[in-house]
Amino acid sequence: MDEGERKELLSLLHSMWTVRAFEEKVSELRFTGQIAGLLHLGIGQEGVAVGAASALTRDDYTFAGHRAHAHVIARGADLGRLMAELAGRAGGYCRGKGGSMHLVAFDVGFVTGTGVVGGTLPLALGAALACKERGKEQVATVFFGDGAGQVGAFHESLNIASLWKLPVIFVCENNGYAEFTPLSAHTLVSRLADHARTYGMPNVTVDGNDVLAVREAVREAVRRARSGDGPTFVECLTYRLRGHYEGDPAKYRELSEVADWKARDPLARFIRVLTERGAVSDAEFTQAEGKARAAVEEAVRFALSSPWPTPDELTNQVFA
Repeated sequence: MDEGERKELLSLLHSMWTVRAFEEKVSELRFTGQIAGLLHLGIGQEGVAVGAASALTRDDYTFAGHRAHAHVIARGADLGRLMAELAGRAGGYCRGKGGSMHLVAFDVGFVTGTGVVGGTLPLALGAALACKERGKEQVATVFFGDGAGQVGAFHESLNIASLWKLPVIFVCENNGYAEFTPLSAHTLVSRLADHARTYGMPNVTVDGNDVLAVREAVREAVRRARSGDGPTFVECLTYRLRGHYEGDPAKYRELSEVADWKARDPLARFIRVLTERGAVSDAEFTQAEGKARAAVEEAVRFALSSPWPTPDELTNQVFA
């Protein structure tokens, strides 16, 4: 393994640790009352966001849903501004008015997340169309859950993206649940990628807990999109180890199911892969985690010392 590849693997490890450390800290702040409101954590799904983001450039566009912390961080967002946004402080990306479910980080190509299921699918198409009309080799990537597969805009977006050969990558984070409802209870289509086949779109289903498999699949999708060959559907099979929201008792899941998926934790799995390859030393493993947790603690200090937005800002940043 050459040094370049080793550095890439270390970068993925650091990104995964940063996402994990950030969300664990957010959970702690939520239960100590320092952050309020609904929080949807993606602990256990880090491999999807990090693997996909590693295949993109700063000029590419990213959209996501309500569980978007990992995607924003993987794109390189400022942790302090992100934490401040979750805390409702003026130092946040949206000056505390977007919160966890409506994040925006234009500086790193993250256009928006949304609390509307499937709501960013058509928006990603608009960005992809703009890229195509400008003749730029940019791509748009949109992340969504399996629950979005039953939304009308999902099918409309797949159809128009395929018809117009738009440079967009659909990344489905199939974690088996639409909020509290298992996939089998709301559709007979167990593989969301089958929908893409209906619209003549290249598609692939990968192990979403294997960050390297996700990276490879999205790299190929990006290559196709930049070459003018249109969209690709990447379905990533994964699992959220927490409930739908922080505080969710998650009684709709069997403990054995959670334990089975916990054994497939993407971060622990990647650490084992790196160990087997001899790519990272014990000291570097420790440094990666320590650096990530230190950066998150600094983000918390920034966020909680940032002022609250003032009433006169109520209609700022509002567009019609």
